[in-house]
Amino acid sequence: MSPSQTDSEFMNQAEDLLRAVELACDHINDSGAGDIDNQRVGGMVTLVFENRSQMVVNLQKPLHEVWLAARSGGYHFRLVDGRWQDTKGQGEFFSILNRDASAQAGYALAFGAAEP
Repeated sequence: MSPSQTDSEFMNQAEDLLRAVELACDHINDSGAGDIDNQRVGGMVTLVFENRSQMVVNLQKPLHEVWLAARSGGYHFRLVDGRWQDTKGQGEFFSILNRDASAQAGYALAFGAAEP
């Protein structure tokens, strides 16, 4: 966690990330590229694919982290230089989300950060 990042700053940036995931699901559904049911409860978004497999994106406010749970495992992300990076060096949030969501859905999916 960045020592200069406040809880409020974390929540603003993390909420932007969750909104980007939700908007990407809407875009994927609207374009016919896939069918993803995204359910939001507080700081958690659950993605449910046509094959009923799920992924969960969850905010961890005390740690200033965003967690992603997928079939391939769990990932913890922290904001580093404006990008959500895995704490174990496995990559950037949207790269991992794209890879794992595509694997779980069985076809290519494209998620990305929302434009400012």
